[in-house]
Amino acid sequence: MSPIRGRIVRAVLMFGGAALLTVIGAPLIGSTPISLRRAFDWSVPFAANPDAQIFFIARLPRTLAGALVGSTLAAAGVVFQGLLRNPLATPFTLGVSAGAALGAMVAVTFSPSLAWAGLPVAPLASFAGSILAVAVVYLLATARHRGLSTNTLLLAGVTMNAFFSALILFVQYFADFADTFRILRWLMGDLDVSSYTPLLSTLPLVGVAFAAFAWLARPLNLLSLGSDAAESRGLDVTRAQRVAFVSASLATGAALSVGGPVGFIGIIVTPPVRLIVGADHRIVLPASALFGAAFLVACDAVSRTIMAPLELPVGIITALIGGPFFLWLLVRRK
Repeated sequence: MSPIRGRIVRAVLMFGGAALLTVIGAPLIGSTPISLRRAFDWSVPFAANPDAQIFFIARLPRTLAGALVGSTLAAAGVVFQGLLRNPLATPFTLGVSAGAALGAMVAVTFSPSLAWAGLPVAPLASFAGSILAVAVVYLLATARHRGLSTNTLLLAGVTMNAFFSALILFVQYFADFADTFRILRWLMGDLDVSSYTPLLSTLPLVGVAFAAFAWLARPLNLLSLGSDAAESRGLDVTRAQRVAFVSASLATGAALSVGGPVGFIGIIVTPPVRLIVGADHRIVLPASALFGAAFLVACDAVSRTIMAPLELPVGIITALIGGPFFLWLLVRRK
């Protein structure tokens, strides 16, 4: 086994073990204690087994949603940081989250329910909004350049964030009290998933994005050297930048459609991972995805128990951790 493969295997085993432990343990944590043995006791009918009902219906979908959203946002954060060559970049830098929030808000406020078709309207609209934001930012970044200008990309993302935020306030003016409450809770980042359907509908998009991430590992290593150095080593820089931007945006939109705009995952997860495994994206990407899954599942367990029987949106917990951590990184980087 080559040295790089050995490092990848060790990183996957270490961070994968942490993710597996949190996914198994998190459903057992809550205001109502349950037993894992009783939950998997198939001799008792499911309808007469409250432990199994709580485990498989109330908590396991939420835990799996946390793992999916955490791993996706963490990996997308690594890609955006490599694309922009900025360790403080996040999946929300380029207007994707604001577009998703606007889509969900418009759907909740104005659109009829699609429950009759088995389609949750808010997640679909949030994904559509994120794709709209991606398209606009991409067109702005390529309008006057042969390739993809990362400086223009960043400025366009910041501008679209501000514009979509203004539209969100405009739409919120027309919402009634009940819709406003639903919207605000979604904007805080909420993993209140009660079925496996949203996860299954999101998996194809996440799978496509992660396939692109696997291809991007080596190009991101070269992009970190600068565009000229990467081109001198035979990399098609424009193609790599486009694949990185589109795949990371697709992953972010898919994650937001499940859990809402849960912030700071990319900033919190990637620095400790880089300290442990180094800067090679072939190791950083899978390690960050696994650590992101473990981190968000753990944060969700805290949000469900810290003020039990009340449940806080998980985005509040990540913001309380990520805000000070971001300031520390900013000061340390200076």
